[in-house]
Amino acid sequence: MFDTMHQQSDHDIRNRLLIARLPAMPQILIKLIEHLQADDAGMPELAALIAKDAAMTSKILTVANSSAYHRNVRTVGLEQSLVSLGTDMIKTLVISESVFQTFNSFPHSGSTDLRGFWKGSLTTAVIARDVARQMDYPHVEEAYLAGLLHNVGRLALLATAPKEYAFNFTARDDEDLCAVEQRTLQITHSEAGAWLIERWNLDSFLADSVLYHHEPVTRLEAAHPLIRIVRLAHLLCCHEDQEQAILEAARLCNLDGEILEQITRNAARQVEKSANYLGIDLAGADDIVAPVAFAPPPVDPVQQRLSEEVRNIMLVSEMGQTFARQNGEAGLLESITRSARILFDFETAVVLLENPTGHALHGMPTGEHQRLAEFVIPLNKGGVVAQCALERKLTYVSREGQAHNVAEEQLFRILGSESMVLLPLVANQRCLGVLVGAVPSWQMPLLQKRERFLHSFGTQAAASLETAMSERGHAKRQIAHVAEEYREASRRVVHEVNNPLSIIKNYLSVLDSKLARREPVVGEMSILNEEIDRVGQLINGLADLQPTEVSRTTDVGKVVDDVLRLFRATDFVPASVQIVVRMQEEPAEIDGDADLLKQILVNLIKNAVEALGDGGKIEISNRGHVNRERKLYLELVVSDTGPGLSAEVLANLFSPVRSSKEGAHHGLGLSIVHSLVKKMQGLITCRSGKTGTTFEILLPAKGSNSQVAGVQTRVMDSA
Repeated sequence: MFDTMHQQSDHDIRNRLLIARLPAMPQILIKLIEHLQADDAGMPELAALIAKDAAMTSKILTVANSSAYHRNVRTVGLEQSLVSLGTDMIKTLVISESVFQTFNSFPHSGSTDLRGFWKGSLTTAVIARDVARQMDYPHVEEAYLAGLLHNVGRLALLATAPKEYAFNFTARDDEDLCAVEQRTLQITHSEAGAWLIERWNLDSFLADSVLYHHEPVTRLEAAHPLIRIVRLAHLLCCHEDQEQAILEAARLCNLDGEILEQITRNAARQVEKSANYLGIDLAGADDIVAPVAFAPPPVDPVQQRLSEEVRNIMLVSEMGQTFARQNGEAGLLESITRSARILFDFETAVVLLENPTGHALHGMPTGEHQRLAEFVIPLNKGGVVAQCALERKLTYVSREGQAHNVAEEQLFRILGSESMVLLPLVANQRCLGVLVGAVPSWQMPLLQKRERFLHSFGTQAAASLETAMSERGHAKRQIAHVAEEYREASRRVVHEVNNPLSIIKNYLSVLDSKLARREPVVGEMSILNEEIDRVGQLINGLADLQPTEVSRTTDVGKVVDDVLRLFRATDFVPASVQIVVRMQEEPAEIDGDADLLKQILVNLIKNAVEALGDGGKIEISNRGHVNRERKLYLELVVSDTGPGLSAEVLANLFSPVRSSKEGAHHGLGLSIVHSLVKKMQGLITCRSGKTGTTFEILLPAKGSNSQVAGVQTRVMDSA
């Protein structure tokens, strides 16, 4: 809910483009452009390039074996395919297929009719290539690629602003469209496309040709040839009625009307041919009506501000309820930092709390920032963080251009950011601490516009923290009171137990004598039984007075059973996957929280099930005790018979991932496992090869007293 509301309030499309996960340029296309610019894209180089890309090889073989090129029954291989197609056709196919596959995977493109878009892009590309040939421009394939990409900014705007741009994506591509885009999104599709291409760091004027394809012809007199080529191709494709502009653009390219007519006439046939080879359905593209670009009426700024204030009030209220539902101070701090990241688009967020004496700020460890537990900023040593807490004033801090003390430089490195927002958490005129949000510099102006919301969030978070701290103090006092009662009761019980113990001792002596004389001992045995029962009753009474604390001793076997019941109850494990449990007969107890162990096993088993895919075996085994650095551990192993992990995945195995799964065991779950094992003062290693993947976990055995320096992670190479 919070993420949706945040997106609705963010009207800066340029910033959305910066954080959007738009597809990167295909490597095969980058290599091809490098070859083209070096003028060495001969057949051997093309063959070597294509052979490395399975999808492109398949496309080349499909076209080469089509009826247009190959009429024999026997299927030809890659080398023969390249010869039969020729260098020019191969370059065209590689460029077109790479662009089509990459940009067809943009967000929201699957739910949009792209026939008209690809028809216009292919037409512009074909015309640009023919114009380049007529001008003797040395890089005709670059001209083809520029024409193909000249309108890719429209896809980028659709991906990042689907609600605002859905209608205008199909609008007529003219200067009116650019004006509407500038008014509604503060960026045109030409600028968005150029920005996207500039991210690829090409040594080319490709981005400029996209940026200026709507520029008045009179301004392009001295422009680079590629810019003039794309401008003319765009006019011939989309604006056949603008004869004067076309003639002026043709003059800049030294072309006459007869050549233009020939280029335009040949374009339709080449586009149809290219679309067939690429498998792009353009049927009915010419029947799609392109409406005039539409801009909604301007929003009343007063009404907009009022709506924003109402939304902020609702969010703050919801925040208060969310914070109130958290159990314990740690859960509350996690909720505060998570909510701050979502609401204000922080890269990460941490909390520094004042110590009880009010002399320093101490870091509160959360998530991946466990080392903050040892981080301290004295309040009497100066610096912007200390000043923020002392003056209770919202502060914006940049890494560059400002002098910082060592503690603040450390904080920048911990957060890995170039700028920070320091939000004091103030409740009842007392600063409880500082919320630190890491942000890129470009985001600062946006946050400054939302200062009132930042203050409201800080006030709500501080109020919840104050309540939690008050409850913690009350709980400590209760525990101390119960402990005192327990100590007093213990003294009384010890005194009382001495009586029956003395009786038992005496009767044992009598019993020994009678047994030596073989006299009856029925009476003595009855008394002994009664006294022993009384001792038991006294001890049971003591147990009832003990303070209620959660035991940290965990039965590993029971947790494994609970986890397996969880998976089987939800039918998560398919029938093709076998789970085998091997536990030793002796008790398997550790010093650790059962819930943490359960979470570790759930993550590992879930990843293993997903890695097996069509089936296989998962084994969970207890290998007994291990002595490591004078500390006793219990070794628990989770293994699968899956395909194993790649070297790239292994290198970053326990690092947190913000994007989608790319393979077995890959994703956010393993970073959580790593932090949970660390929290339990354990160690985790991973071995992976072609026969499967094994995670070995060492957990402190019950009664282990030695300290461990922290979690150690070792990832072995694939076999």
